[in-house]
Amino acid sequence: MSDAPTAPSATFVIFGALGDLARRLLIPALVNLARADLLKEDLALVGVSHHDIDDEQLRAALDEGVEDDANWQWLRSRIRYLKGDFADPAMYQGLGRQLAGNAIFYLATAPTFFGTVVNQLGDAGLLTETDGFRRVVIEKPFGTDLVSAQALNRQILSRASESQIYRIDHFLGKETVQNIMVTRFGNTMMEAVWNNRYVDHVQITAAEAVTVGTRGRFYDATGALRDMVPNHLFQLLAMIAMEPPISFDADAIRTEKEKVIAAILPIDPAEAIRGRYCSGSVAGKAVPAYLDEPDVDPASRTETFAALKLHVETWRWSGVPFYLRTGKALATRDTEIVVQFRDVPLALFQETVVDRLPPNRLVVQIQPDEGISLEFVVKRPGLVVNTAPVAMDFRYRDHFDVGHQTGYETLLYDVQSGDQTLFQRAAQIEGGWRAVQPLLDLWTQGTPEDYAAGSAGPESADALMHRSHRRWHHLG
Repeated sequence: MSDAPTAPSATFVIFGALGDLARRLLIPALVNLARADLLKEDLALVGVSHHDIDDEQLRAALDEGVEDDANWQWLRSRIRYLKGDFADPAMYQGLGRQLAGNAIFYLATAPTFFGTVVNQLGDAGLLTETDGFRRVVIEKPFGTDLVSAQALNRQILSRASESQIYRIDHFLGKETVQNIMVTRFGNTMMEAVWNNRYVDHVQITAAEAVTVGTRGRFYDATGALRDMVPNHLFQLLAMIAMEPPISFDADAIRTEKEKVIAAILPIDPAEAIRGRYCSGSVAGKAVPAYLDEPDVDPASRTETFAALKLHVETWRWSGVPFYLRTGKALATRDTEIVVQFRDVPLALFQETVVDRLPPNRLVVQIQPDEGISLEFVVKRPGLVVNTAPVAMDFRYRDHFDVGHQTGYETLLYDVQSGDQTLFQRAAQIEGGWRAVQPLLDLWTQGTPEDYAAGSAGPESADALMHRSHRRWHHLG
């Protein structure tokens, strides 16, 4: 049972209802919301796809991703199926006959259908808010570069208002990500040192142990930079670097995030690293080289690893470098933010055996083990002054019953409730693409640097840090 109010009544329409996203994440998240008594009794769900099946066959296909309990049976009985082509006006007319009142259109489709679906919804009059709200949820990737993102924004905003569009990033559904703002703005000691006077640098890492696997065709046309940096990593950057909003109102928070992205200085190509995994071993299992993966072009220039150094030119962060890295087939799965503070003056310790004090660090662990760790130094027991690094660790699972969450529960609840705090405006989306577009253009030439599968990435990524006498936080 949650202490949040029940979400308003609505009909969820999931385009691509038989896809992996709906089965593994969306439906389990709705079941979790039902378990917390956050859904109205009259909630309905319409699954749309081109497959020739009926209501019961859709329900049976969705059975695979959820635990068979009373909450699933409750939601299951409210699921209907609508067969149709996403480009067929007749399908939308049929959909309109099933809708009354509030409706949420979730585009769990390939990105090529985003504009088509929104256009057809508009043509059918299904985005007109006459008898309730009408909201559109669009998954990433929102565009493949700056030009395509701008074109998609123009297209959908010609059919719906910005207040109706929910550009979703599942990273922001994680408790630890949302807790960044509370950690910063709810604790005087944190915000007091959250600036260039005390912070030496910030690291943001999204490491994956998995390879591209069966997604070679998609990934080879995308790459690590395009797939992760202008969306996931920039979202985390915005949470860390934003100014305190005037309130927790969605518009106030999103305005401050947009300012961060707009303040990113042009990225020096010499401080942007790309790599590609070659054969190796991850968790004791042999991994083939990226170029040997199914559906990958043997002449591919696509990177599976990206690292870069950037600066956010604001009063608070001027002079503080932000290091971002992401990659596949790395040593472990690890998404984290490391805020490393400046060294203390060593004058006090000149007459002791201490020759270097380890830096204070705040580590925000986003996955797989959500929590926060504060690293600092203490005196070792003994007759002389010597220090030892220690850490105070907070883990969500140790203090709260977080259950089995997909990360979409908060996001789906917010869509129903009309809270856009965790969703991006057009300007923020385009700002992220604008920052990385020069690198996307540059990286069409040359080849990525090889790194062994199961390692921490290419050697040049370490060199990027070493040039400033820094080092990456250890993965895991």
